[in-house]
Amino acid sequence: MIGVLVNTLTVIAGSLLGLLFRKGLPEKLTNGVMTAIGLCTVFIGVTGLSDCQNPLIMILAMVLGAVLGFLLDLDRGLTRLGQWAEGLGKKPGREKGGVAEAFVTASLLFCAGAMTVVGSLEAGLTGDHTTLFTKSLLDLISSMMLAAGLGGGVMLAAAFVLVFQGGLVLLSGLLQPVLTSGAIGEMSAAGSLLILALGLNLLRITRIKVANYLPAIILAPAFWWLFDFLSSKF
Repeated sequence: MIGVLVNTLTVIAGSLLGLLFRKGLPEKLTNGVMTAIGLCTVFIGVTGLSDCQNPLIMILAMVLGAVLGFLLDLDRGLTRLGQWAEGLGKKPGREKGGVAEAFVTASLLFCAGAMTVVGSLEAGLTGDHTTLFTKSLLDLISSMMLAAGLGGGVMLAAAFVLVFQGGLVLLSGLLQPVLTSGAIGEMSAAGSLLILALGLNLLRITRIKVANYLPAIILAPAFWWLFDFLSSKF
């Protein structure tokens, strides 16, 4: 679990540094940083889409994921969580920030990629934390930039990193047979599509309730297993 703990601490450290940096930024520069983050997020999302091997899987995962997400109203739940966390540390006269938006954005950026799954499986199965240490360095820089533009909600993503990656490490023995390269690729592609949507939101081009599409990340590898099973039988 040392790789997961290091990754969690780097997200916290990067967020704190970003918040310190944010205090000295005038509003014009803050808006410029937000635009830069949005553009980089769009770029990350677009490049990650190359992992998609079967567009039909992506379509099914996104459509059915949207149905589940909107029925469960995940966006509203995460928004309430963010508002609750924001209220704990809010001071009178302090401008309200998008804590929920920052939390969802950071969580997806830190956990939606293939490096998260592969690194966690390596750590759990072989004790090799190299991939997670590399990811930790990248997340340190990313969390610093995100916190400077989005605020303290980014730090909440550290808890998501701890739970999600820690769960993958602990369950690595059970997950190894099913999380094949194909399944990881489809999961990563679905996550990248959500990251692309986040980038468009950050650029204020769209107002997509990205959290409502989160089930697609789980459904994508499930459909890949189904298609792989059917292709082997027929």
